[in-house]
Amino acid sequence: MRRWRLVLGGGEADGTGCALGGRDAAMDAALGALYGGPGAAADGRRSGGERSAGLGGSAPKVARWLGDIRTYFPSSVVQVMQRDAIERLGLSSLLLEPEMLEAVEPDVHLVGTLLSLNKALPDTTRETARAVVRKVVEQLEKKLAGRTRATLTGALDRSARISRPRHRDIDWDRTIRANLGNYLPEYRTVVPERLIGYGRAAQSVKKEVILCIDQSGSMAASVVYASVFGAVLASMRSIATRLVVFDTAVVDLTDQLDDPVDVLFGTQLGGGTDINRALAYCQSRITRPADTVVVLISDLYEGGIRNEMLKRVAAMRAAGVQFVTLLALSDEGAPAYDREHAAALAALGAPAFACTPDLFPDVMAAAIEKRPLPVPEG
Repeated sequence: MRRWRLVLGGGEADGTGCALGGRDAAMDAALGALYGGPGAAADGRRSGGERSAGLGGSAPKVARWLGDIRTYFPSSVVQVMQRDAIERLGLSSLLLEPEMLEAVEPDVHLVGTLLSLNKALPDTTRETARAVVRKVVEQLEKKLAGRTRATLTGALDRSARISRPRHRDIDWDRTIRANLGNYLPEYRTVVPERLIGYGRAAQSVKKEVILCIDQSGSMAASVVYASVFGAVLASMRSIATRLVVFDTAVVDLTDQLDDPVDVLFGTQLGGGTDINRALAYCQSRITRPADTVVVLISDLYEGGIRNEMLKRVAAMRAAGVQFVTLLALSDEGAPAYDREHAAALAALGAPAFACTPDLFPDVMAAAIEKRPLPVPEG
């Protein structure tokens, strides 16, 4: 009954008859301030004029509420409640205050909100905002970098197969299949006349990767993850990485890849979308098509010239470029996207699909090895 009372929010209609006290009452107040009822507004009033708990427009009151929810709820729940508070109660402007930023639980969605406010951040808040963003970036790098490097290093090795490998570099599966005609029944073995092996990754650049990122407002989480992956890829000597962001303009942030926080603050979330112009820029930077992977991260809502966009993709594919289209690079579930453009790209042999951060290394490994992409079902 206690749990039902917390869910239903109290009042005569909840039917539980359960009274709350102590910690439960404080938890209920924190929930009521955010989810107090339909029409609850930032000033704490419902649309009918009835008083609700509310968070009000007071920064100290919001800061106390942020402290309360961190006391009563686990971090994953706190992040959801913060996101709801920003969206439901219009608290974005309060994030321009250093005291507020110090009180929040940093996560990818908060970073996206800060990036959308980037140009409005006052000098007194900017360094605090950078510290919040850096904390999230470092957490993501710690989580994603190891597996990404291991997966792509293996893919680069396998993409450089040699015919006279050392014993530890022999690809036994391919070697056995290539020598099945040399099977000796009396010895029940295969005589490997031809060895197939993995080449050791050379110090020189073997692949070029271009990340082309849509920075429209709906792509905020994807921008954060792509910037982190861009920095990880740039740290690998055998991959030359270029990072390009676009709306109706195109900005090359490659020279900032050593610090993904600089990359993120170099973006400007919002605005229109001109995919064709962005792809034209990327196409002009390709020097070795057969060794290049272009990753377009966009919901494909094109504001530019659609037919030209598709022609550019077709031309890059014909030249030998591996072209990958990610409708989203995030954990946010199925994204909204332009289905007509996605179908047109698929018809060109460039399937468009949403990708979680955990799947991204496998997608890149498949592109590097020129294997079919591991497109998620559904």
